[in-house]
Amino acid sequence: MKSFRVLLYVAVVVSLGACASGGGNNSTVAPIPDPRVGLKPGLKDAGKAAWNLNLINSTPPSEKFVGSTNSDLSFYKNYVIQGNYNGFEVWDITRPSSPALKVGYYCPASQSDVSVFRNLLFVSGEGQGGRLDCTSAGVHDSVSHDRLRGIRIFDLSDVANPKYIANVQTCRGSHTHTVVIDPNDSANVYVYISGSAPVRSPTELPGCVRQSPDSNPNSSLFRIEVIKVPLAAPQQAAVVSSARIFDSLTAPPTHAEMPQDVAEAARVADSARTHGGFTAKAFGMEHVLWPGLVNPLLDSVARSNGRTAATAADSAALRTNIQTIVDRMFGVNQPRTGPAPGPNQCHDITVYPAIGLAGGACGGYGMLLDISDAAHPRRIGAVADSNFSYWHSATFNNDGTKLLFSDEWGGGGQPKCRDYDKPQWGADAIFTVSDRRMTFQSYYKMLAPQTANENCVAHNGSLIPVPGRDIMVQAWYQGGISVFDWTDAAHPKEIAFFDRGPVDGTKPVGGGSWSAYWYNGYIYSSEIARGLDVFELQPSGLLSRNEIEAAKLVHFDYFNTQDQPKITWPATFVLARAYVDQLERSNGLSVERVKLVRQELARAEKSQGQARRDALSQLASSLGQDAASSSDQAKVRKLTGVLTELANTAATGAQ
Repeated sequence: MKSFRVLLYVAVVVSLGACASGGGNNSTVAPIPDPRVGLKPGLKDAGKAAWNLNLINSTPPSEKFVGSTNSDLSFYKNYVIQGNYNGFEVWDITRPSSPALKVGYYCPASQSDVSVFRNLLFVSGEGQGGRLDCTSAGVHDSVSHDRLRGIRIFDLSDVANPKYIANVQTCRGSHTHTVVIDPNDSANVYVYISGSAPVRSPTELPGCVRQSPDSNPNSSLFRIEVIKVPLAAPQQAAVVSSARIFDSLTAPPTHAEMPQDVAEAARVADSARTHGGFTAKAFGMEHVLWPGLVNPLLDSVARSNGRTAATAADSAALRTNIQTIVDRMFGVNQPRTGPAPGPNQCHDITVYPAIGLAGGACGGYGMLLDISDAAHPRRIGAVADSNFSYWHSATFNNDGTKLLFSDEWGGGGQPKCRDYDKPQWGADAIFTVSDRRMTFQSYYKMLAPQTANENCVAHNGSLIPVPGRDIMVQAWYQGGISVFDWTDAAHPKEIAFFDRGPVDGTKPVGGGSWSAYWYNGYIYSSEIARGLDVFELQPSGLLSRNEIEAAKLVHFDYFNTQDQPKITWPATFVLARAYVDQLERSNGLSVERVKLVRQELARAEKSQGQARRDALSQLASSLGQDAASSSDQAKVRKLTGVLTELANTAATGAQ
């Protein structure tokens, strides 16, 4: 019997096929059966499946970064900066089909999320083992002044030789961060810090407070840090405020874990204990604790007993108390006399300075923030959903009328795209935004079932700047890359994809696309285990060549997906043709009218000076009359506006 998700997928593609405009490159029908199912496993020779996407290059990491997790991406001029748990790599993408390593900067600290502003590079550090001196020695003490948890700042003026100029330590480290531009403050740039680690000891970083706000108003919990970076002296960067955007929120509704996952977690934990590992229970499941958490605790127990190295007795003592320690560190399994509090941190914040808003993906809530005063963001809205496990990231559409949140159910390391996983879990939730209020519209999830050996869930993505449409590319770890159209917020649909087989077909091994972003005409994907992938979109009945070429008109000097710029398109004939293609697809103009408009556009483009101006003006005027009877009046008006602007510049020879 086919699963619900497979049947749903077939229903979607069949419904799309009903309006197909022909075969070949004009097809609007996804391939059936889905070629992503059953791909050959392998780290270097996995099977591949693609639809309307072309992989033009796959570059493995350089030597010092092989075997270490590749994380997020940022873009600076002709370079892509790829974070890695061992530091970061800078790739020259002057030729996107052949990226060249400019520099690999070794400086271990998870996650090494990266962002740029002008010549400044910001790198997140949250793990217990990250060091201020960037060496590989790690940090073995539970309290140490050698530890880096916060933001590193580099000067990229000489890209081949990044200069480490400053760091800003924070009480919970920086899991992710967001660069924020204040339109009213040209002297500074701001950085919002989202830290999810336990609060540091005040002995390690003075001012850190582990108690909750009801016990101590200076608590390091339930807040985000705001760092101000003076552009004339970035080495003076410092925390200037701690925004308490979580006040008054209570624990949101949530769903239970799948019974299969609870049983598997118990089996893995039992095996880990048998081999000397440490485990603890949280959120209804048993978890194996990672060495970066356990080892400093074990060292502290040994020192308290007067020893320089831990013994079996020290290990036994820690094992007896580990659950209590974890409960205290992470605020779980605590007795309550009233409603449990809501989230105490964000995972990621996406800012849109042009509209003065930010979307906060904050554990149990999706938030809408007012950032008109960049140094003091404030919450103006919050939504919760029992189908969401962990609100992970956020994306606005270009006009700011929609906001998409992703759910990283399972934390990114678990298989959450199996044929029995619910399509509403580990998915995207799409909201409309009106009068600064969010209204739910639909879910979107990559629908191709993945195996139990593939970590898969919604992760990082960005807009693709196709004019007149809301199109996004998104990473799904080992679920690959999905490109989807969410112009109709209630009915998002996939229009392109790429996937590989599992890294390992015999057991769970992490891999897949951490993030997939559009930058100046290409899609770049940070492949956790395999390196850097580069893709080109292919024309189809769902996305025309003119629309792709119009997207390529948009050029950024630098780009961070969490700092959304307002996208504008220059008035060109390519842009006009893209709008005509969309009007044909939506039946906004009749078939005969579309044909005539294309002929008139072609004639005008071949003309010069006054003749071009007259042809464009006449076409704009006639389309203005069409708008009243069109089923897509807004698109006709956009086309008319482009033609009018082209006409106004025609006499000067500009285009």
